[in-house]
Formats: sequence, C-alpha cells, structure tokens
Amino acid sequence: MSAERSGERAASPLLPATMRAVVQEAYGSYKVLEIRDVPVPEPAEGEVLIKVHASSLNAADWHVMAGEPVLARLALGLRRPKEQVQGRDVAGRVVRVGASVTAFRPGDEVFGRPGPQVLSGGGFAEYARARVDRLVAKPAGITFEQAAAVPLAGNTALQGLRHYGEVRAGQKVLVNGASGGVGTFAVQIAKVLGAEVTGVCSTRNVDLVRSIGADHVIDYTRQDVTDLGVRYDVVLDLVPFRSVSRVRRILEPGGTFVLGGGGGGRLLGPFPVMLRSKIVAPFVSQRFTGLDEVPDAASLGRLAEWVRDGKVKPVVERVHPLSEVPEAMRYLVEEHASGKIVITAK
Repeated sequence: MSAERSGERAASPLLPATMRAVVQEAYGSYKVLEIRDVPVPEPAEGEVLIKVHASSLNAADWHVMAGEPVLARLALGLRRPKEQVQGRDVAGRVVRVGASVTAFRPGDEVFGRPGPQVLSGGGFAEYARARVDRLVAKPAGITFEQAAAVPLAGNTALQGLRHYGEVRAGQKVLVNGASGGVGTFAVQIAKVLGAEVTGVCSTRNVDLVRSIGADHVIDYTRQDVTDLGVRYDVVLDLVPFRSVSRVRRILEPGGTFVLGGGGGGRLLGPFPVMLRSKIVAPFVSQRFTGLDEVPDAASLGRLAEWVRDGKVKPVVERVHPLSEVPEAMRYLVEEHASGKIVITAK
C-alpha cells in the first residue's frame, strides 16, 4: 500500500463499534426479520466500507428470507441462512478502504452490490462492506435512492436481454412480468437497445408499463399471450410461463427464450421449467436458456450512464426507513409491488 493511501486510511473518520441492521436467524415470513445492533464490519483486502444511504428489496431477499425454493438451502444454509444481514443493493459513501484499494477513497459516492459473493447481503444496515469490482461511482445527477434501485434488478435485466437474449435493434421482445423490479428495467433497456417491446402485466399496472416505453401491453388477466398468434424474437420470462410447449408457440424460429427465475413450487422453484427447457433445446430451432445473473461493474456503469441521461428511470413505488424493512418485505410479498421498494438507512 502506498504512503498516500495509508495516510487516507489514517485520516478516515472514527466509526462506531456497532450499527443498526436487519438481522435474520431463521427461515420464515417477514416476521423473522429483526432490527438489532451488530458490529460494524471491517473491509478486507480489495474491499471498502460504505456508509449506507439507501438499499432496495429484491426477490432474492424474499427467497433467502423464506429459504425457498428449499433446494436452494444447499447454498444458502440448510437450517438457517449463512448470512444474517440481508440486502443485495447498496448506495452510499465510502468511509474506509481495505488493503490494495486504489479505485475509491473515503468520501466517494458509490453504488453496487455489497458483500464478497455473488448473492451476498449486507445492504440492510447502516454500514456495508463491498468489493471494489462490484461498485461504480454514483453520477452526480442520480440520487442515492435511485442508485440503490438499480444494481441487482437492473443488471439482471441488462444481462438477460443483451448477454443471454442477444437483443438487436428491430427485434420484437416480450417481457413477461413487466411491472416488477426487473421487468420495469427490462422494458426500458429493451427500448434503449432498439427493440419493439411488449410487456405482460396485471390490469393495475397496464398504464405503468406503457408509461415506461412499452410499445404494446398485454393484461394477462384478460388475454393469454400464448393464444394471440404473435411471435417474438426474444422472450424474457420473469414469472414464469406454465409450460415450455406454450412458450414455443410465441417464439420465432431461431428465437430465444430467457428464463429469469421466479415462480414454481416451494420445493424446487423454477428448476423443473429450466430442466424441461434444457431437454427440449437440442431438438428445436429455438434457443432456451436460464439467466445466471453475475455482478458486473462494467454493466453497472452502463446502467448508471443510462439513468444519468434519462434513458432508463428506476421505478420506485415506495420508500421505507431501515426500521420498516419487515413491513416493506410484507408488502413486497403480499401486495406484489410495482417496480422497486427502496430502503433508506435512517
């Protein structure tokens, strides 16, 4: 470490020994989430410590909270979650840097994904550690609340469309689940990529999906998209559909189906649909793939530019303080939030 960097670390502000955080020690409903005082984490080599200004809820937080699908507990922890503090998005200011860190310094405004692993938590707290390769600088024109809504949901949508779907200008793209956290980003990103976009959502969200740029909106309570005789080049499925055979009816020959997770049973979740897709794939001209989202600073930087330039706007339905994370999670699960729910560290 350079003398300059050592001096910056020595000059960083004194931090409290403990912080408020949302802690989970068991699987279950939103009632397993508790507000507690826990030790402030120390950044390891290649990490920074962030004073959290905002985070946001994702479906991944619900899956970890509930321990569902049960099969996922092989990775999450068999009897209880390995990580007690959840929250997979973070936006705030760097207050301390670990060894070998040169990309950021105390005072920098950043946003991205906390923790050391792909689906690590830590954002539902007053302080969070994060690897520097999972963070980008927050543009001056973006609020912390806007920034916190972007990382997991925005990156999932971008990777699903660009990397897995290989969306090109002029193609017809269907987003199933267009009013959710990932879906609202997907509709806008597909438009930025030059596609003609159809969004599928419920009646109450039709105007919302149209307002964020969808060329066509299908209310699934009134019409079944697989019965309309329209074919698409790329289908990004965030719900998912009932069967692979019905999906094939709306895919162009050579089209691509991207399963973005969600849905399915309590035990196996979307894995059976993913398995059937893999079995069918070698025998048809259409391409079937699952979406394995990976934190990517380059993609996050592209999203930050689009948000700064007004090409993509985070859809935030509600903002809750840290103390109301359990209620925010209840709303996410029971009321089916439109867009994102943002958490401020107040």
